[in-house]
Amino acid sequence: MHRRLLFAPLIVCLTSASGCSGAGPAEGMPPPRRGLLLALSQFEVTPEGQVLPKPKAARLEVLVPRTDGWEVVPLEDSESNVFHKAMAYDPGTAAPGILTLGGTAAALKLWRRGPGGFTAETLWRRDFGGKFSRMREAETLPLAGGRVGLVVATHDQGVVALVTPTADGWDVRELDRRKDTFVHEIEVGDLDGDGTAEIYATPSEPNLFDGKPQRGTVVRYASSGEPRPTVVADLGQRHAKEILVEDVDGDGRDELYVSIEAVGGGRLEIRRYDADTDPALGVLVARLEDQLCRFLTAGDVDGDGRREIVAAAHKSGLWLLRPSNKPGAPWVKSSIDRASSGFEHATILADLDGDAADELYVASDDQGEVRRYVWRNGEFEREVLLRREIPAAVFTWNLMPVPLELVE
Repeated sequence: MHRRLLFAPLIVCLTSASGCSGAGPAEGMPPPRRGLLLALSQFEVTPEGQVLPKPKAARLEVLVPRTDGWEVVPLEDSESNVFHKAMAYDPGTAAPGILTLGGTAAALKLWRRGPGGFTAETLWRRDFGGKFSRMREAETLPLAGGRVGLVVATHDQGVVALVTPTADGWDVRELDRRKDTFVHEIEVGDLDGDGTAEIYATPSEPNLFDGKPQRGTVVRYASSGEPRPTVVADLGQRHAKEILVEDVDGDGRDELYVSIEAVGGGRLEIRRYDADTDPALGVLVARLEDQLCRFLTAGDVDGDGRREIVAAAHKSGLWLLRPSNKPGAPWVKSSIDRASSGFEHATILADLDGDAADELYVASDDQGEVRRYVWRNGEFEREVLLRREIPAAVFTWNLMPVPLELVE
């Protein structure tokens, strides 16, 4: 199925109810070589500026760096009311494009630019039943023959599926299905060091927002899909909606980092799991005075060749976590910005400007800003890339870098 949609750019200021203004790259800094994708929900706004709980068409915004500011290029899809994620995707069997994960309707689409705009190829569309039907998360999985598959998580029937490019289309194979289960996060990596990636997912009970116990685990699937999943983190009466699989310590093996949400006034914990870690334990990385942390991102913020993690907590702000010199000890924690917050608080570390150090890009939804933090002279400097006139009119679910050739 193909659908054509014009992709009309706007410079610096959006004219929609959400509104924005933009700031260009900092003086003296090279212009970024890549842009930034924002996967969004948007809501109706009355003439008086009141935001209504009525979602509009799913929205994607691409922030493209220009010499005089950041060009905001929007794309909307009326078949869904949310894009939970957007990312650059090259299947290895066909032309690359921008992948979007839609909700209600649940649709996985690959958008490619042509002479008249963008054409959307629907890779997978499905009504999963239950109260919701959403493509919630996806990560790429290298396959034989240069192909790249997708591991996809859904709401609310706990489906984890492998979407594989074939010679004449796309093959979809469910790895798991669990009634009344939410899967918020997928990660792909190699914890056991055998050279083959595993799949990690976060099944949990349906969302609660009152601080009551909500059971959850982190499970592992073999990339072949067999055998059945293995529990690698048993979180008891707590759960995780964010995990990160990265080789942060540089030992050649990935580690699993789990953001465990607080229950009943407790504190958020971030724990590390290696291939041989007891699922009931995990090594404490940090505790934060917060209930939620829906984004963990890893990178090298200062260009010294060592990696760090940034945790974007719900209300307490952005935190830089550096590994301790003592094995097993909590990491060194420092605040980046306490005046940044949001329910998702979408965040990504990425080197868009090619200077060998990662910049931190953040959707500070409560403040109505998309920000960039750059490490200079031993601290982060904050720049505002986009400012929304009505912050609550837009909800940011995800940020990802994108090569400019996919949008220009």
